[in-house]
Amino acid sequence: MKIRLATLLAVLSSSAFAAPHDLPVYAGHPLDGGRISISDADTSKTLEGDTVAIPKAPAGVVAVSKSAKAKPDDALTLNFDQAWYASLRVQGGKPVDLRPYLAKGVLALDLKVDELASGGLSFRVSCGEQCERSVPYVIPARAAAGKGWQHLVMSASCFYRDGDDFSQITQPFELNGTGKGKVAIANVKYQLSGKPNVSCPDYKTVSVTPDKLNESWSISWWTARHESKLAEAKQLGKSAQVVFIGDSITEGWEKSGAPVWQRNYQPLKGLALGFGGDRTENVLWRLQHGEVDGLDPKVAVLMFGTNNTGHRQEDPRTTAAGIRRNIDELQQRLPNTKILLLAIFPRGATPADPLRQINEKINGIIAGFADNQKVFFLNINQAFLQPDGTLSKDIMPDLLHPNEQGYEIWAKAMAPTLNQLLPESSKYAWDNVSIGGSGFVSGLITSKTEKGLIYARTDVGGAYRWDVKKNAGFH
Repeated sequence: MKIRLATLLAVLSSSAFAAPHDLPVYAGHPLDGGRISISDADTSKTLEGDTVAIPKAPAGVVAVSKSAKAKPDDALTLNFDQAWYASLRVQGGKPVDLRPYLAKGVLALDLKVDELASGGLSFRVSCGEQCERSVPYVIPARAAAGKGWQHLVMSASCFYRDGDDFSQITQPFELNGTGKGKVAIANVKYQLSGKPNVSCPDYKTVSVTPDKLNESWSISWWTARHESKLAEAKQLGKSAQVVFIGDSITEGWEKSGAPVWQRNYQPLKGLALGFGGDRTENVLWRLQHGEVDGLDPKVAVLMFGTNNTGHRQEDPRTTAAGIRRNIDELQQRLPNTKILLLAIFPRGATPADPLRQINEKINGIIAGFADNQKVFFLNINQAFLQPDGTLSKDIMPDLLHPNEQGYEIWAKAMAPTLNQLLPESSKYAWDNVSIGGSGFVSGLITSKTEKGLIYARTDVGGAYRWDVKKNAGFH
């Protein structure tokens, strides 16, 4: 693959495609026939005067205005607040050919960060239908706040992936913000050569390169949650019989899935290591920084990768490599543990959903990771779907994250396999069982003083006593 890219870049740098000059994307005005626009997740507006804004309830905004660097109106200022997605787009009129800049060229611009303590930035190029390539710039942008204008230079190839067509680009530059911030840009241009001072992740290896989740919305809590999970793991120690490792869907065992967890996995001293937004490289960082150290569970349940798909629309082979790398890491740290690798859950309303299709390709690859001795693969996705393959919001309200009913489906569909790998789990397979009238068992409480003693709490008062030794063989 590296040879193909090197060959392509060599061809693009030849005289056949040589650019006659640098390409000014924004120099007080966009390219000929182009325009400046702003967008949030739902709305897009064009800058036709000095400023344009999209109000956001209750008191937020996404706005852009003309501003000054060296002279009036030679810069643009993006102001955003309470914005999950804020975009300043420089769109060309006539499509531009960026191929000549891929070999040795750079994207250069001036950036001034006035405020970004609760926000983040990234740079993006749109390269066709379902083709958007971005370079994250959260941490360095926050560090630049209040320091005036900075000149940034990044390799144009940062935005390129094998197979992309950069010959007809209608949106050669986009500044994306999240959270809250105020930033300005000026002198945006592609140059035929330059020395980069901004690094970008290698899209071929990012999924296997351990890193924290450095998103604007995660920085404030991600490390603190990691430290909390270290403490929880230390407290459980070798008593934990099952560990779930994943992203927000696994984190949901502590939220929507909590009642199901309490019935099925709390008696097993289960530990849920799920972090919202995590991609394969973030899970890997957590494993390498102690989250399973000191544990010796019988089974580790793995299910992650959908954020690689949703965030980067990543090549399925790249995501699968990240999952494989985590399995290897886990086997080194928990040599006695059996790994139950789940297929990435379905997302999107229909089988035609592009992100679901990427996940299905990943599942086709990772199924081959099972050796049925220490690593076992299980696909329970059909249990979440209707016969026609559609995904109901009654199970996953946002077509991604299960509700309590979805977690109930997960637990029941996985139970036969988990019971084989961890026979102890069948002893605690308590459903909400009727106790007469409208009553049911709503939760389990393990005795703090007597090993093997469990109380089943009911919604009509009182509790049933369950002694593992006396009731062995019944569940």
